[in-house]
Amino acid sequence: MKFEGKHILIIVENLPVPFDRRVWQEASTLKKNGAHVTVICPKMKGFIKKHEWIDGIEIYRHSLLSEGRGFLGYIFEYSSALFWEFFLSLKVYFKKKFHVIHGCNPPDLIFLVALFYKMFGVKYVFDHHDINPELFIAKYSKKGFLYRTMLFFERLTFLTANYSIATNNSYKEIAIKRGKMNPEKIVVVRSGPSLERLKTGKGNEKYRKGRKYLVGYVGVIGMQEGLDLLMDSLKQIVNKRKDIQFAIVGGGTDLESIKIIAQNLNLTDFVDFYGRVPDKDMLEILNTTDVCVNPDKPTEMNNLSTMNKIMEYMALKKPIVQYDLKEGRFSAQEASLYAENNNTKDFAEKIEYLLDNEAIRKKMSEFGYQRVVKQLSWEIEKEKLIDFYLKVLFK
Repeated sequence: MKFEGKHILIIVENLPVPFDRRVWQEASTLKKNGAHVTVICPKMKGFIKKHEWIDGIEIYRHSLLSEGRGFLGYIFEYSSALFWEFFLSLKVYFKKKFHVIHGCNPPDLIFLVALFYKMFGVKYVFDHHDINPELFIAKYSKKGFLYRTMLFFERLTFLTANYSIATNNSYKEIAIKRGKMNPEKIVVVRSGPSLERLKTGKGNEKYRKGRKYLVGYVGVIGMQEGLDLLMDSLKQIVNKRKDIQFAIVGGGTDLESIKIIAQNLNLTDFVDFYGRVPDKDMLEILNTTDVCVNPDKPTEMNNLSTMNKIMEYMALKKPIVQYDLKEGRFSAQEASLYAENNNTKDFAEKIEYLLDNEAIRKKMSEFGYQRVVKQLSWEIEKEKLIDFYLKVLFK
């Protein structure tokens, strides 16, 4: 076993494990290769046990204040998280010393926990999930003191890290240029979908609600995900035809406000909001769809970020419609049509075009599936993680 005798502590603040699919895939890969893996993460709906073992991975969960709004909101949220992360890390360390802290942002503050343990020879690996300064702009459409503070913490994070994992080449470039990281200490490990988890199937006709077509979305429902833009596109479609049902899978801070928008646009009979559902239900819904959508707003954050849902759609052989963003286009390539940015009419027309052209849908679906199988799946990406950790642990 490659990592036998080594203990890796993974800290993630914004999502619980195993719900955070990327973190769980990383943890499982390290465990299967002999490492003892412990995870510290927040409690959230469906994941409220303070301590449990899942598939040989030890998980500690702590309470988390609601998402901060403004300076004071961030102070309370992140101070609470840091307290619990440090407290629980001490508990873990005294139980079994760890060799690496693997910190997953957001936020870019976990380095504060890692700094203490570096005095004892513990290495810090920064797993760069989100570009926080750009995320702040995407949420609040402004710069200012908090934005500059986030740039400062990002710089300190890279300065503290012994090594860094980037989710794509855009993030690697940020680590080099803005974080001043040595390129030799950065590896790109994409959040590839697991083909063992995402299996194609027949679906279930009940989700069509008696209509000919089903269009699906799966993912977080927040300000930057563009569900408000999607509702505008759906309204334009429904005004012209009544043979399409829409399924929205996922939860988030803006779920209720998006439901209100749908009601105000008289879309209630055509749009179903399923919330967060177990994998079994999510797969059944997506396997029923004819087209899947990614309406992420054209912000710098979204332009440079790789969205898991795109590759999950591809793994399930679904053609995609999305706005024309750099990393979205890199992931999907010919598996997607690309609407003019912020043009909800063009987005709607491309959905209709795919629904009305089955042969094109099939061609795009097959291209996407083969791209995942041959280039983007976790079965391929995990080998990069393993090689990376051989360097981290033994050099």
